[in-house]
Amino acid sequence: MLVVGIAGGSGSGKTTVVTNIVSRFQRNQIAVIQQDSYYRDNSHIPPEERGHINFDHPGSLEFDLLCNHVKKLKQGIPVERPVYSFLTCTRTKETIQVEPADILILEGILILANAALRKLIDFKVFIDADPDDMLRRIINRDIEERGRTAGEVLERYKKTVSPMHLQFIEPTKKYADIIISPDEDDQTVMEMLASIIEENIKR
Repeated sequence: MLVVGIAGGSGSGKTTVVTNIVSRFQRNQIAVIQQDSYYRDNSHIPPEERGHINFDHPGSLEFDLLCNHVKKLKQGIPVERPVYSFLTCTRTKETIQVEPADILILEGILILANAALRKLIDFKVFIDADPDDMLRRIINRDIEERGRTAGEVLERYKKTVSPMHLQFIEPTKKYADIIISPDEDDQTVMEMLASIIEENIKR
């Protein structure tokens, strides 16, 4: 199994890149795990306080469980991926089974920030996007998918997203095997990434 890590700031376009890569392979060839599924369950925190959780800090994630799941998949063992709700800031009772495949894509802002997880990733990609573009995507996503107001999104961006990006996410570019920009020609970049993945599988 080839493990590919797709990292980058919140709103950098990671999901778009992952979707494009997945479309270039057969369904049974590739599996995807999003970092967002491994946020710690916060059901023990009063609902009114959950809005203050810093989701951009490495401590908000259960990296041990994520690493365990990656190891099992590498061994050919299916895993039960958690399902996280950003509306309630808790894990749901449901899980989703992930089957082993030739390619495993890990996607998330902090995928390269954890040393133990980095060791399990064979090919690391960092998406280096313009901060203004990222903020625009964050506003649209958080309003549409996470039930936040524009004011709440902007306040969170100022207090946590931007400073955490500079402290924990931006520095992980140094671990990347390749750094790409959303401003580059999408078709060319996607073909290049797909070719690199195919070559690594052959090896």
